[in-house]
Amino acid sequence: MLEVLRQIIGGLETGTIYASLALALVMIYRATGIINFAQGEMAMLSTYCAWLLVNYGLPIYLALILTIAISVIIGSVVERVVVRRTTGHDELNTVMVTLGLFLAFNGIAAWVFGPTIRSMTSLFPDSVINLGSLRISWQTIGTVLTLIAIVLILAAIFLKTRFGLRMRAAASNRESAILAGVNVSWTLTAGWGIAAGIGAIAGVLVAPVVFLEPNMMFSVLIYAFAAAALGGFDSPTGAVIGGLVVGLSERLAGAYIPWIGSDLKILVPLILIFVVLTVRPAGLFGTREVVKV
Repeated sequence: MLEVLRQIIGGLETGTIYASLALALVMIYRATGIINFAQGEMAMLSTYCAWLLVNYGLPIYLALILTIAISVIIGSVVERVVVRRTTGHDELNTVMVTLGLFLAFNGIAAWVFGPTIRSMTSLFPDSVINLGSLRISWQTIGTVLTLIAIVLILAAIFLKTRFGLRMRAAASNRESAILAGVNVSWTLTAGWGIAAGIGAIAGVLVAPVVFLEPNMMFSVLIYAFAAAALGGFDSPTGAVIGGLVVGLSERLAGAYIPWIGSDLKILVPLILIFVVLTVRPAGLFGTREVVKV
């Protein structure tokens, strides 16, 4: 029983990381209707930015704040300069552009920083809390609390501010929002910026666990896609729940299903994506599209 609890706690820790990146995917999708395949690589570059700031002598928390600000600017610039000019009503074109950004960001990181694996300073103390025979690391506690804080901040923005109302209006019906006087253009840009900031937090959270290198977010992105697909690409709540479910299922399957083990854990999110898209394409908490006949 104790070992099961340890696996559950470990699954919750990784699940919160998947959920944070899934939240970034959901933010862009809600704002623009685009699934950003480059989200993980944007988070990876943001993490390198935080690593550089820490190496220059800044405390990790100040480095994170500056990194979030830089990431918001970069995400906004990418939307205005690249995405807006190259995407339109052709969904395949949009997919190709975000895949191109994926390759571009990965190549930039490999060119500038090389393939060397680096260690990243953790946001949380390297210690544990003993609850009888159960040990919980501060990394786990801090990651869960960080996710809760992100969700509460996003909820406050969406539900309590005029900016959040504009974003919800633009996501719900872009044409009606324009007629109501909403500057949809900059609202979409803000969606990309906020998503990039959330991605930066996810990257800084995952880097101390998997180490910092250009491909560090690839597998995390797959799990985040599974989380977003499970919960629904238009549901922040679904992204969080989906991330936790994916983290738990991946951890428990790797530990207790012999033929999966640690090498085939990646099958878990792929199977989840297949099952959810087959049974309920909108996700568990997503909004089903209603078509008038």
